[in-house]
Amino acid sequence: MQNQQEINRLKDVVRQLLDEAKRQGADAAEAGFSIDNGLSVSARLGEVETIEYHCDQGIGVTVYFGKQKGSASTNDISAASLTETVKAACSIARYASADDFAGLPDPEDLARSAVDLDIYHPWAIEASQAIELAVACENAAREYDAAISNSEGATVNSHSGTRVFGNSQGFLQGYQSSRHSLSCSVLAGANDGMQRDYWYSVARNPQFLEAPELVGRKAAQRTVARLGARSLSTRQCPVLFAAEMASGLIGALIGAVSGGNLYRKSSFLLDSLHTQVMPDFVRIHEEPLLPGALGSASYDAEGVTTRARDIVRGGVLESYVLSTYSARKLGMRTTGNAGGVHNLIVEPGERDFAGMLALLDTGLLVTELMGQGINRVTGDYSRGASGFWVENGQIQYPVQEITIAGNLKNMLRNVVAIGNDVDMRGNLRVGSILLEQMAIAGE
Repeated sequence: MQNQQEINRLKDVVRQLLDEAKRQGADAAEAGFSIDNGLSVSARLGEVETIEYHCDQGIGVTVYFGKQKGSASTNDISAASLTETVKAACSIARYASADDFAGLPDPEDLARSAVDLDIYHPWAIEASQAIELAVACENAAREYDAAISNSEGATVNSHSGTRVFGNSQGFLQGYQSSRHSLSCSVLAGANDGMQRDYWYSVARNPQFLEAPELVGRKAAQRTVARLGARSLSTRQCPVLFAAEMASGLIGALIGAVSGGNLYRKSSFLLDSLHTQVMPDFVRIHEEPLLPGALGSASYDAEGVTTRARDIVRGGVLESYVLSTYSARKLGMRTTGNAGGVHNLIVEPGERDFAGMLALLDTGLLVTELMGQGINRVTGDYSRGASGFWVENGQIQYPVQEITIAGNLKNMLRNVVAIGNDVDMRGNLRVGSILLEQMAIAGE
């Protein structure tokens, strides 16, 4: 249940900022006020390691003098501080170079009404209760198998916050949101080899978190499964990205079609609008108004209305991902993506994870990636990886110390299938992704 009184209190401060900007001569202005509260508790080897309470607030204001822009921020909401913050922003703007593409969004693009997206579920959890959950989670992992030899601990996080944003065109909206998580990471040893893995659960509503014992067991299962890992000889083979790794491939696609990279010409998908970038069975769409979802928002970071839309349909790139500024630079219109995408969904196929392994037949299953080896301009892709070697659709043994390489443009076009084993723990929802072939560098 949203606390409208708290939202109204923040709105009053934002109004003061906008009024002060006008008084100091700004032609236009926008301002935001956020307050975040949270609890973070971690336990390791059955003992409390950290207990942290968070209470942060921040205020930001941006002013425009014609096409000159200036921004300033503070965490002090006293009248004198607000005046000085606006004064600082105005001083910066007066000395800034004019930018023809700067300015507030067009009024017709702004959201004019708030939508309750069921994203606020504060968790009235005490530190002592969070400690119990963390210890139970870690104990479940440590007791799973005798090979579990050490632990990096279990952590419980609970955060909630209030955000208000407004501008001089009459936009003034606010909302409250929450985010809670439970995670565990353990180590296992066998024959002088050590392995580490983890698992986590995250949700807006704490009732939807996985049970701590389940999170702990999954962390332990994943860790033990990696024991006895070996390298591979250099080869070419099909590669199956587990769902939690597949999100990185889609994230690279979204980065390549985002306005900032496009107008800077630092994208391997330049001039690709309305062209085939993936196989024709692929659909990627944005659903910003999903109730309770982690990426839900009725307006973006500029106050622009968010809308459900296809980014890729039938494998064809239907739309870029644009803010007001990047859209103007490209001679286009904002897509409501200042601050990023909202609930990006890759339409799942018909196969579950076992079915995807069967389709892979013989090849590499990737469950962890290391390094940042992606060239955004050329699409060249090279990253350290670990996972499992698969033959006849069955996992044979764990694999480590290898590098997988390819070119993202070709990798995206050569997607063979997308699984229905969708990872729901983030803003990007995608199942496992099977690629026709990649280069493996090993021994």
